[in-house]
Amino acid sequence: MSDLADLIASGHQLETRAADPTRDRIDDVLPGSIVAPKTADAVAATLQWAATNGRSVVIRGGGSKVEWGARAPSIDLLLDMSRLNRVLVHQPGDLTVTVEAGIRLRDLNEQLAPHAQWLALDPAFADRATVGGLLATNDSGPQRHRFGTPRDLVIGIQLATTDGVLSKAGGQVVKNVAGYDLSKVVSGSFGTLAAIVSATFKLAPLPAASATIDIDGLSLDELVGVAGVITSSQLEPVAFDVHVHRPAGAPAPEIRCLIRFASFPRVVEAEVGNASSRISAVHQLFRVVSGSAEHELWAAHSRQPWDGPGTIVRAAWRPAALRPALEQLTASCRSTGFELVGRVGVGAGYIRLPGDPTEQAAAVQLLRSPGAFGNVLVTRAPVEMKTPDSIWPQPRTTAALEGALKRELDPAGVLGAGRGPR
Repeated sequence: MSDLADLIASGHQLETRAADPTRDRIDDVLPGSIVAPKTADAVAATLQWAATNGRSVVIRGGGSKVEWGARAPSIDLLLDMSRLNRVLVHQPGDLTVTVEAGIRLRDLNEQLAPHAQWLALDPAFADRATVGGLLATNDSGPQRHRFGTPRDLVIGIQLATTDGVLSKAGGQVVKNVAGYDLSKVVSGSFGTLAAIVSATFKLAPLPAASATIDIDGLSLDELVGVAGVITSSQLEPVAFDVHVHRPAGAPAPEIRCLIRFASFPRVVEAEVGNASSRISAVHQLFRVVSGSAEHELWAAHSRQPWDGPGTIVRAAWRPAALRPALEQLTASCRSTGFELVGRVGVGAGYIRLPGDPTEQAAAVQLLRSPGAFGNVLVTRAPVEMKTPDSIWPQPRTTAALEGALKRELDPAGVLGAGRGPR
C-alpha cells in the first residue's frame, strides 16, 4: 500500500505538495502526489493524464470525509479541489447559485447571508465540508427534514471525466429538467464516476426567527408518541431529530428529541405553542430554546456521534418503523452499546458502535440482517474493517446499473482507487 493510501485510510489531514497542473498537458506527476488544479480545464486534463497513464485517483474536497470508503490498495494521485472555490453566478431573484465544487459550505453561506439566503444544508463539519464533497457523498444534516439532501437541491452540474471532457447537465433555473440528469447520477457516487467541477443549487430564504423544543428523558413509548403527534399534525418543523445513547450493559437507552421551527416570528411562536400542547399530552419534561443557546444546542448535537470512539454507520429505515428500528438496534448492539443521531421524520441517521473491532463488525452485520433497516453504509471504521464488503452494503440491487455507469464514465477504472461503491 502506498504512503498516501495509508494516510487517507487513517483520516490524516493532508497538505498539498505537488505542482499545480494548469496546462492542457500534464507531465511528470509522481505516484503518491497531491495535485490542486485552479481551473476546470486543469481538472479535466489531470484526469485524462491519469487515465492515459493508468494512475489511480482519489478526489478530495475539504477533507471532512477523507476516511470514508474502503481501504485502497494504492493511491497514485490525490486530486485536491480546494482551489476551485468561487461563487460563479448568484441569481437572488431566482433563488439559485452556481459555485465551484471546492467552496466550503460555511464560506458560501457567509456570502449568501447579506441577501438573506442560504444553501439549506447543515451537515456535521460544515466549517470544512465543500459543496462538491457534500454532493458526492449526498451528506446532509438535521434540516434534511424540511429541505432534503444535496441531491434534492442540485439543479445543474459540470463534470470533468477521464477522457478530458467537461460536460454539463441541468441549468440555472429550477424548472430546467431537460437532458440526462447527471447531477442525480453523481450524487452519492463518492467520486468514482467523475470529478464535480461546479454545480447549481436552489436556495432557501434565511428565516427571521427560530426556536427549538428540547425534549429530554423520553422512554421509547414516549418517543414514538411524540413522533406520532408531530407527524400527524399540520406542523412544519425544519428539523425533527432524535439522540439515543445506550452504553453497553445499560438497562435502558437515554432518549432526547429536538424539534426546530424557523420562519417569521409570529409563525414560529404559533407553531411552538401548538407543538408544546401536543407534546405535553405525551411527556412533560421539555424546554423551548432560541438565540445563542439554540445555536449551541444544535452545534453540540451535530458533533454527536462523531466525538466518540468506534465505528460509525449511516443507516436508513422507514419513518413509520421507528420502534422496530430502535428495537433491532438495541438487539444488534447488546455487547457494544450504541449512539444514534437520527432524522425522525425521514428515517435516516448515524449510529456509533463502540467496543473492539470484532464486536463492531458483528453489530454491523446484524444491522444488515433482514429487519427494519435498509441501506447500512459504514463511514468511519478501524483500518482492519475497511474492506469493500465491510464498508458497502452487500448485495446492492443497483450494482448492475452502477457498473454500467462506471464503465461509461470511467472506462479506465482509475477513479476512486477501489475505495468507492463501484
